[in-house]
Amino acid sequence: MAAHNVKTLIYSSTCATYGEPDTMPIVETTPQIPINPYGKAKKMSEDIILDFSKKSNMAVMILRYFNVIGSDPEGRLGEAPRPELREHGRISGACFDAASGIIPGLKVRGTDYPTADGTCVRDYIDVTDLVDAHVKALGKAEPSKVGIYNVGTGKGRSVKEFVEACKKATGATIKVDYLDRRAGDYAEVYSNPAKIRDELNWTAQHTDLRESLATAWKWQKAHP
Repeated sequence: MAAHNVKTLIYSSTCATYGEPDTMPIVETTPQIPINPYGKAKKMSEDIILDFSKKSNMAVMILRYFNVIGSDPEGRLGEAPRPELREHGRISGACFDAASGIIPGLKVRGTDYPTADGTCVRDYIDVTDLVDAHVKALGKAEPSKVGIYNVGTGKGRSVKEFVEACKKATGATIKVDYLDRRAGDYAEVYSNPAKIRDELNWTAQHTDLRESLATAWKWQKAHP
């Protein structure tokens, strides 16, 4: 990128770089101890960027996304993973596949986590808010500086809550199978979005799970 005279870099990182922190919510200074390959790979990329930035005037923003859901409210874009990736994709995709009969039901892995209902808790961020965060980050990116921000709502929702919201959004009866835990999953992760609010004037606006899922479901139905 430097060789091609790129002046500004917005890097898509992830909350998975934090692993399973001792305290919640997660702030940008929370130690990064990733526990799965995805988080480790993103952490390596962050380290490379930070090392490079010590001797570069590139303007850099690192955005650590939490769990992205939803789709373009105007219906132009949505999410359709390749078939071989669906099995390992997002919970929203699995919910929609179950609702539309592509798969016989939904598999929820782990019901014995130390959370309110025993299922994993995540911070679900609507893709429209994520787009807005990028625009704000681009506007505030400064040469020779690195900004690091969590992009989340600041509120954790359990997998069971998510499934119930998906049932309401789709109007479908979704069969749910509860299975053993999946290796590399952490019990609870949600952000403290104070830094991005104070420095970039960004706050998540689309925080109703059912509405975000209904928007995505509308796209799924229009693009079978």
